[in-house]
Amino acid sequence: MKQFYVYILASKKYGTLYIGVTSLLPKRIWQHKVGAFQGFTKKYGVHILVYYEVYEDAENAIKREKRLKKYRREAKIKLIEKNNPEWNDLYETLNH
Repeated sequence: MKQFYVYILASKKYGTLYIGVTSLLPKRIWQHKVGAFQGFTKKYGVHILVYYEVYEDAENAIKREKRLKKYRREAKIKLIEKNNPEWNDLYETLNH
């Protein structure tokens, strides 16, 4: 069964944040890390996977992504630190 992911990337601890959604999390994060696409994450060096959630369908994942993007910065940081207080790069924990 296909899964969908809402993820938060950071440039560093308490740095610039980026929220995205994908069905292929390891591949998508790798693309951010190598700067495969021109845009926000490449421009600001946002490539550390600090948080993600798993969804069974695209519709709910996209809804969650939109909600998270509306959160205040403080709420996003609180969400990250609840699950990843050290802001470790979770990319290494994914099955590649």
